[in-house]
Amino acid sequence: MSTATNVSTGKPKVGGAIYRAPLGTALPTDAKTALTEAYKNLGYASDEGVVNSNSPQSGNIKAWGGDNVLTYQNEKTDTFAFTLIEALNSDVLKAVYLDENVTGDLENGLTVKANGKELDAGVWVIDMIMRGGILKRVVIPNGTITEVGDVTYADESAVGYEVTVTAVPDSAGNTHYEYMSKPAAA
Repeated sequence: MSTATNVSTGKPKVGGAIYRAPLGTALPTDAKTALTEAYKNLGYASDEGVVNSNSPQSGNIKAWGGDNVLTYQNEKTDTFAFTLIEALNSDVLKAVYLDENVTGDLENGLTVKANGKELDAGVWVIDMIMRGGILKRVVIPNGTITEVGDVTYADESAVGYEVTVTAVPDSAGNTHYEYMSKPAAA
C-alpha cells in the first residue's frame, strides 16, 4: 500500500551536514549519537545538496546467434557529489588540498599548496533531516575525493569546491551505511 507520509526531502542538519574524519576513526552506528571531535564540520554545502550515485554496471554474454544468455555485474561504483561553499573554512581546504598542504589560519595568514600529492582517504558522514523530523545519517567508512570541479571566482556566486567522494568497501564489503531514526522526544 502506498503511503504519502513516507515521501520525503533531505534537508541538511542545522549547524552543518557534511563531516570528515581520519580513516580509522570510530564510525557512528546510528542517526542520533553526537559525532566525536575527530569529525570536522565542512560547513555549508550548495543548495544542490548531495547526489549519491550507486548504480551497478552490467555486461552481457551472448550465445552464438546473438541471444543474451547471461547478464553479470562488472562494476558498482558508489559516489557522493556535493559542493562545499565555505571557501574560507580551513577544514574544507584540507579536505580538497590535503591536510599537510594547508597551514596557518585566517587571523595570522593561511597558506594553501596545490600539488599532485594523492588525497587521503577518510571517514565521511552526511547528516540530514527528513520529513517529520526523521534523522538520517549516511556513513562512508572509507572515501576519497576523486574529482574536484572547476573553482569559479565571480561577483554573483559563492566560491565553492565541487567534489566527488568515491567510497570503497570496508572490511565487511560495504561502501556506505544509512541510519534513520525518529528524533528524541522533547
